[in-house]
Amino acid sequence: MRDQTAIGFLCLFVSACQPSLPPVPAQVEAESGIPPQPEGMSPSIPEILTASTPEEWRSLNPENTLYMELPGGRVIIELAPDFAPNHVANVTALAREGYFTQGAITRVQDNYVVQWAQAAEPERTPTVGVKTLKAEFTRPRDTTIGFDVLPDPDTYAPEVGFSNGFAAGRDATSMWLAHCYGTVGVGRDNDPDSGGGTELYAIIGQSPRGLDRNITVLGRVVQGMELLSSLPRGTGDLGFYTSPDQYHRYADIKVAADVPVAERTNLETLRTDSETFSRLVNSRRWRKDDFYHVPQGRIGLCNISVPARPIQ
Repeated sequence: MRDQTAIGFLCLFVSACQPSLPPVPAQVEAESGIPPQPEGMSPSIPEILTASTPEEWRSLNPENTLYMELPGGRVIIELAPDFAPNHVANVTALAREGYFTQGAITRVQDNYVVQWAQAAEPERTPTVGVKTLKAEFTRPRDTTIGFDVLPDPDTYAPEVGFSNGFAAGRDATSMWLAHCYGTVGVGRDNDPDSGGGTELYAIIGQSPRGLDRNITVLGRVVQGMELLSSLPRGTGDLGFYTSPDQYHRYADIKVAADVPVAERTNLETLRTDSETFSRLVNSRRWRKDDFYHVPQGRIGLCNISVPARPIQ
């Protein structure tokens, strides 16, 4: 007991001796491009979104949206043809030919990924789509693709931001999508060109940014993450389930445009080039409310969720 008391007293003493961190000088903030701290307490996200205008939202394109029908509900995935056009075209072709019908989630690795596949025995060979494609880890940097810069420093890329709602990084010559929570990528073996979209995964844990530029990313989950992240973890290597009896079956994966209009889930997402999105980001960067007393003055790319809502 005496040792524990001494340790506790030492911890309190050391903490008390730590100097408080000085505020970041305004000049440094100005030079970094980070907006200054707003006055007063930070508004809540609902308060910020309530003040948005209709023009600051965009509807999901049904041709670039997938519905994954799980027993517990629908997972909605927005595809990113600007970054992985060949893989997006292949996955939509596979969905349309029925390749994913009665497929299964075969892997749930804690703090990492959920992975799904056709999981049929015997496997149904694609008839329109293909099993493998040349990797699309990056795309050339150019001005035809929007990029809303996040001025905060990033460990994994010289510059980060959002491209039409997708978290992304770029350097002097190329652009790529980042592995944030909800990111959807293409499973592959060691060969970079061994994936094609017949197996896909979604990030359900801390952002594994080391995967950036090492795996083709083709989309993001816009709705239904709770259906994926709450699944029982696999007990096999890398979180794979050890037998088909443990798989979690889904009815199908369909392109939203192929679903009758009355059965669609029509969503819109906040434009990342909007004033409301900038305000939302800065409010989280400088968050100060009844619980948060020390604003950080910085925010990470994967600490930002792009809001989505049913179309009004």
